[in-house]
Amino acid sequence: MERLITSPPRLMIVSDLDHTMVDHHDPENLSLLRFNSLWEHAYRHDSLLVFSTGRSPTLYKELRKEKPLLTPDVTIMSVGTEITYGNSMVPDHGWVDTLNNKWDLKVVKEETGNFSELTLQAETEQRPHKVSFYVDKSKAQEVTNELSQRLEKRGLDVKIIYSGGMDLDILPQGAGKGQALAYLLKKLKSEGKLPLNTLACGDSGNDAELFSIPDVYGVMVSNAQEELLKWHAENAKDNPKVIHAKERCAGGIIQAIGEFKLGPNLSPRDVSDFLECKAENVNPGHEVVKFFLFYERWRRGEVENSEAYIASLKASCHPGGVFVHPSGAEKSLVDTIDELRKYHGDKQGKKFRVWVDQVLAKETTQGTWIVKLDKWEQSGEERRGCTATVKFTAKEGQGLVWERVDQSWSEESKLKDDSSWII
Repeated sequence: MERLITSPPRLMIVSDLDHTMVDHHDPENLSLLRFNSLWEHAYRHDSLLVFSTGRSPTLYKELRKEKPLLTPDVTIMSVGTEITYGNSMVPDHGWVDTLNNKWDLKVVKEETGNFSELTLQAETEQRPHKVSFYVDKSKAQEVTNELSQRLEKRGLDVKIIYSGGMDLDILPQGAGKGQALAYLLKKLKSEGKLPLNTLACGDSGNDAELFSIPDVYGVMVSNAQEELLKWHAENAKDNPKVIHAKERCAGGIIQAIGEFKLGPNLSPRDVSDFLECKAENVNPGHEVVKFFLFYERWRRGEVENSEAYIASLKASCHPGGVFVHPSGAEKSLVDTIDELRKYHGDKQGKKFRVWVDQVLAKETTQGTWIVKLDKWEQSGEERRGCTATVKFTAKEGQGLVWERVDQSWSEESKLKDDSSWII
């Protein structure tokens, strides 16, 4: 599901992944899932999500298989040396041309070969405009200084970034997370689509540049590393637009949205009562997020096995509403809701999570909405997903009514088991 932004985004979030958006110490991925539901409920329709990671495309795709990451509008990889757009990850060739100035990969490899302190990272991490090593913390500064001088004498203009207490990346001087963000903002401005607000989020040294871009809000998550906190103390401690969050990872991002008053920051996952989880305005995306969150809680036994819930769901379905299963089988929406009764608590105490991605709604005629989305389930170590199209109609006094749900297996779905897929 590619989409076209036709007006300036309300908010653009630019976030690092490891230990910022993704908490590797949170096996249930709760902070990430909290962010996901907030984004799809309140921001996806008019804002931009940008992932800015040190990972190469190979390792980024691996992380997507391991964690419930949303699909970003823009992906900046390999420490700001690669920019791609949309689902298809279309590369920005203008950025490639910019980086070729005073850069010679062969010379970089020749000079780094003279340093026994440097250990080359995996082949997947070596990119056209990035050479990556491991180096002991005690040797990092000395190696950086000498290597910079050597490469300068060879006519190159490079940047050496040390982060994570062990990673050393060599990039063209014009590269890096900060320059990539500046380039993206300039490009959006030239198209008349400069975001009203931009929030940069990070935890380590290679994120420092993000906070140096003018007019950008910044959040260092609570678990930020020493090297980033040191940079902040020396360069940005008097900048009120950069804060050190009290919450870890994605929780810190949500906190910053609230502190800077950039928009709603109450995640639907933080609302305990399904019946009380209401949007201020007609919002089909909110209805979808709310329903699948309820579905997760119902199967985990985290909501009461109450007829009030079933009655509320059935009341929001058109009497002749249709659900088309990924297998192609059709059945009544009301009957599908009735079937939920027997699944209450069947995933209690188990690793079971549900999330939606790329929730995009369009009003086709007055009072009729078509919502497209990807819906994912994680049960134990198995993940499966479908693409879905939902038709809503707005009824006087009833709000939005579900008329039709069509689902088909996602191409990325690891498991396509018709028998155990409920809705």
